[in-house]
Amino acid sequence: TDAHGSRAYCKDADITLDTDVNNRDDAFNPAELLLAALSACIIKGIERVTPILKFELRGVEVRVTGVRQDTPPKMESIDYEIIVDTDEGDGRLDLLHDNVKKFGTVFNTLVPGTQLNGVLRRQ
Repeated sequence: TDAHGSRAYCKDADITLDTDVNNRDDAFNPAELLLAALSACIIKGIERVTPILKFELRGVEVRVTGVRQDTPPKMESIDYEIIVDTDEGDGRLDLLHDNVKKFGTVFNTLVPGTQLNGVLRRQ
């Protein structure tokens, strides 16, 4: 929208983007958007497969951290932690994590070019 930021629009939603060379504290920069997109992909994937797997959970939290490489500029690695509030057994947690990794669009877009490491654990 101006030299200090931009807006992205999709459907009935919009988001302020940190595209200012001096940075903005009130908006996500492109790397932060990428990490947020990965988090959203993981959560949406869990929401989609839990009814199919008959997986019972009370909540889910995703934590991501990224390491940026300067030359050439890219996200070198991303670590994630999926924390599920559930009474399901360890085998079922592994099954849920396998589904997240297998069916996530953003997840699978990142895998070929980024070292993506993560765990899914019980709260």
